[in-house]
Amino acid sequence: MNDKIIGKIGIYAFLLGTVIALFVGIWQAYTLETAANDTLFALTNNTGGIIAWVLVILGVIVGLLAILGKGTITKEEIPGFLTAGIALLVMYAVFSQIYMMIPYYIGSLLAGVSMSLAIFIAPAVGLLAIKAIWDIGKDV
Repeated sequence: MNDKIIGKIGIYAFLLGTVIALFVGIWQAYTLETAANDTLFALTNNTGGIIAWVLVILGVIVGLLAILGKGTITKEEIPGFLTAGIALLVMYAVFSQIYMMIPYYIGSLLAGVSMSLAIFIAPAVGLLAIKAIWDIGKDV
């Protein structure tokens, strides 16, 4: 395949994953506010599971293309992406526990969006972290 086409696939995978994650996060906020109990409904039913898998696959594509140097994340951007990804995963961990304390859909919105973005970004962060460790280890 042409490097230009592979680069476009990386760009579209990143944009599509981000847009899907934002829309799912907004829907998640709605389901958190209207649910009778505290479970995260949008990503735990059958349709939500499929959407979560789509986000994971898009995250893997983004991560693999970044490892190959053909995606949207360049070699110079990898440390910043890893830091931002870790911050996003920590943000999800915090908001998933305290979203009920923040009123008027804001807490649910933060919990839902951070959860769906974490599902999308986690595979890319994991793959790039493994690459970073490999690059550090091979120089020894």
